Amino acid sequence: MRRYLAVGLDCYLCLVTAGLLARPHVDATPFPKGVALLLGPVLAISFLNQVVLTALVGAGAGKLIMGIRVVSLPDGGRPGPGQLVRRWLHGLCWLPLQPWYGLRAHLARTGDSPGPAPRCCEEGDPYAEPFADPAGVRQVRRSDLSAHRRAAAGRAA
Repeated sequence: MRRYLAVGLDCYLCLVTAGLLARPHVDATPFPKGVALLLGPVLAISFLNQVVLTALVGAGAGKLIMGIRVVSLPDGGRPGPGQLVRRWLHGLCWLPLQPWYGLRAHLARTGDSPGPAPRCCEEGDPYAEPFADPAGVRQVRRSDLSAHRRAAAGRAA
């Protein structure tokens, strides 16, 4: 639940900040250009939060608020910039398509859709195995990470 709240906070903070930045310019532009004016800051703020802030402090704004850290597998250290960029790009592609995948899975279960159920829906949440993502990073609670590091330091000594 913490992860979902953190993602929600990240989205909310990103959209509010981008909206505040674009608002003075959106009123004076036609609709398609206004959407483009909003999309640029959303992508930039999302990148800064998910890649730059995570590289610097170990988590984005929503995860920091919820007490979650992003660590690299298998060592539990800080993820590299390449991993964070892959994770960000995967999130941009995977998350917005979830309503569509859910609808297709629902139609496949009810029999209203021709063909088999979509593969992504049969496999479930790619982040659920357990809390890993395709870039080789994991989201863990800050308290669990510090307990793990203390235990690892005790074993090494």
